[in-house]
Amino acid sequence: MNKIILLMVLMIFPGDQVLANRVNPDITLDKLEIEQYALPYTEHLFIDYTKYQLLVENLKESVYQAPENAVLDDAGEITPGKAGVTLDTRQFHTKFQEVFYNSGNGKLHVPTIPVYPEVDSELLANISVRELGTYVTYFKKSNEERTHNIALAAEAINNYVLFPKETFSFNKVVGERTKEKGYKRAPVIVKGELAEDIGGGICQVSSTLFNAVDLRGIQIVERYAHSRRVPYVPPNRDATVSWWGPDFVFKNMYSEPILIRAQSKNGKMVVKIYSAEEVRYTDQEKGS
Repeated sequence: MNKIILLMVLMIFPGDQVLANRVNPDITLDKLEIEQYALPYTEHLFIDYTKYQLLVENLKESVYQAPENAVLDDAGEITPGKAGVTLDTRQFHTKFQEVFYNSGNGKLHVPTIPVYPEVDSELLANISVRELGTYVTYFKKSNEERTHNIALAAEAINNYVLFPKETFSFNKVVGERTKEKGYKRAPVIVKGELAEDIGGGICQVSSTLFNAVDLRGIQIVERYAHSRRVPYVPPNRDATVSWWGPDFVFKNMYSEPILIRAQSKNGKMVVKIYSAEEVRYTDQEKGS
């Protein structure tokens, strides 16, 4: 019955995301389903590659499972990464043609290939050896909403690995600060005045990060100061951020990846930067 329903949907709406709700990457297409991708009025002699490409895109979304990078826990122990899966488009294309053009009632088991994480245990162990920079700021943990926002943003950047010549965007990594993501209303500075808004407090995270990465091997690409002085860092040492406004961006000019370790606990916001023991940089690379 499910096969019949899926077939009817594919015939009527071949371009819609009809396969997107299939969580299980184990998908099999039978001969009847595959024949729906024949070019019209050709008596199933040729494949309609416009419809076929839509099927491929739907299958990619359906079977894809993102890999998980290896991370360090609070105790400094490595949690191994996990491989993901994606559609093997080349093998799928070959098998699809075989079943389509074969006169028998064949079936196509949708083939997948593993997607390996960028950061595995070996790499993480290698780049968590040498501390390059660290910075600590303080806040009143009695302000529960602000403390909560700081913890969320710190968690978002924790264990982030930035490879050589890549750039880090605070807004891109942390994402939009919304109620749906758990952020709360807390004090913010808007045009020099104190106000309340969703995500108040995260500028302390970006400012702590700025001071931790202000190193000879890091190029600051984009940084903006608040419109008034903030109490948690010295003058001109802050980095304000806003989803539709200022961002904090920097580039790794070291020869090795860098690891960001961030933690908010007991009124302390701590950011530490690590890399491999053999990490190096040159002034020419940084352009200074």
